[in-house]
Amino acid sequence: MLLTTIVFLPLAGALLVLLAGGRGDNPEREPLVRNVALGVSLLSLATTLYLWWAFNPVSADYQFVENREWLPQFGISYHLGVDGISLFLIVLTGVLTPLSLLTSWESIHKNVKLFSFFLLALETAMLGVFVSLDLFLFYIFWDAVLIPMYFLIGIWGYERRVYAAVKFILYTMVGSILMLVAIIGLSYAHMAATGTQTFNLLDLYGTPLSKTMETWFFLAFALAFLIKVPLFPFHTWLPDAHVEAPTAGSVILAGVLLKMGGYGFIRFSVPLFPEATQYFAPLVFGLSVVAVIYTSLVALVQDDMKKLIAYSSVAHMGFVTIGVFVMNMQGVQGSIFQMLSHGIVSAALFLCIGVVYDRMHTREIDAYGGLVHRMPRYAFVFMFFTLASVGLPGLSGFVGEFLVLIGTFKANTWVAFLAATGLILGAAYALWLYRKIIFGQLTKESLKAIMDMNRREITVFLPLVLITLWMGIYPNSFLDPMAPAVDKLIGDYNAALKLARTAALR
Repeated sequence: MLLTTIVFLPLAGALLVLLAGGRGDNPEREPLVRNVALGVSLLSLATTLYLWWAFNPVSADYQFVENREWLPQFGISYHLGVDGISLFLIVLTGVLTPLSLLTSWESIHKNVKLFSFFLLALETAMLGVFVSLDLFLFYIFWDAVLIPMYFLIGIWGYERRVYAAVKFILYTMVGSILMLVAIIGLSYAHMAATGTQTFNLLDLYGTPLSKTMETWFFLAFALAFLIKVPLFPFHTWLPDAHVEAPTAGSVILAGVLLKMGGYGFIRFSVPLFPEATQYFAPLVFGLSVVAVIYTSLVALVQDDMKKLIAYSSVAHMGFVTIGVFVMNMQGVQGSIFQMLSHGIVSAALFLCIGVVYDRMHTREIDAYGGLVHRMPRYAFVFMFFTLASVGLPGLSGFVGEFLVLIGTFKANTWVAFLAATGLILGAAYALWLYRKIIFGQLTKESLKAIMDMNRREITVFLPLVLITLWMGIYPNSFLDPMAPAVDKLIGDYNAALKLARTAALR
């Protein structure tokens, strides 16, 4: 019952928030609503940390498995499990949710009850994605994520929030619907081969498929995941969503939602469609390299801080897709580590932007300059996460990119070389942004009375700073628990390819 508790505890808390808020938008109950929501999110974090503590790091099998019949006439089950690949994504979700609630403490005053409800409901949907071992159940959680995020952007966003929310829904729904068709088709292919219909992921491994069918199924899954990552040319919804979302929405969007695409490739596309994965790997490499270079160049010319960080997210997630498709130990582990690092660092950068936006109500880069003279604590925190983003050794960003590049160099030196140029461009736009905002003379009158970070804001950033240092200095505490599952994934993938080659020679 541990995984069920972890998944549905936030949703139970969301319903409790509705009760605590009373009828309508009651300002008098706002402190109670905030405290209840924060308390539930911290309790949820504690359960994810307990999961990490109880997890057996030397086992490649799924742990804490729960498997019950749900709709047996259709082969649908309530099947949950966690391994080293999904473990830290669950913990990441638990970490970022309370920080998102804390960062909105002073900036969100419009219907706080509903805001807290949607944020906690979103946490349940995200956690469900990472623990589902039944494809139908996975799809339900995958689509459930869209609903609360749509409202978070559309209600509490900025000027063009409705446009951004609709664009977010339309892009992601197109991929989701095609993936649902592929899920149903895969289940029927399994029934044709075995006489039993099932959506159980473990049973669907090794389902015999024709090359044409495997190709189409892979493309359907891949489109859903590529849009969510997002990878060029499916990335255009992301800058709009980030710019218009409230700070808490941007934190969750960058920190967790984008990781669902990379996780989907590792958990579903690679083991279910190994031949198609190998066949389409060069295409994914090409799109990833374009994403890394092109979006880095686009980031260099942005005048909106949020939009710059949004484009940088596309570039960093390009390393994730490269790492997945090289399919060696360093590449896949680097890809997962990069997802975790980006989840922390990118979320922190959006929080940094939220700090000054709450004071000045503008995201224009030219509106700032010389903040170090008035906000030294803020200048240090922003510098710390900027350096983590560009991959400074000793911080989390270095480890993931280093491992991905090592793994990629083994597979294709040109892809590794081109991806490495993205690191140079990444340093260029990140350090340019920092210089424009923090350094220089404090000449603008509007900035001369700006206040440095308060205790609440320091409380938000402190755990992110410590996690970034921990991941950079002692990465094995994260790499070791995921190693057995990654090794099994690669072994099964290579065995499937070998079996396919043997069958083709007969």
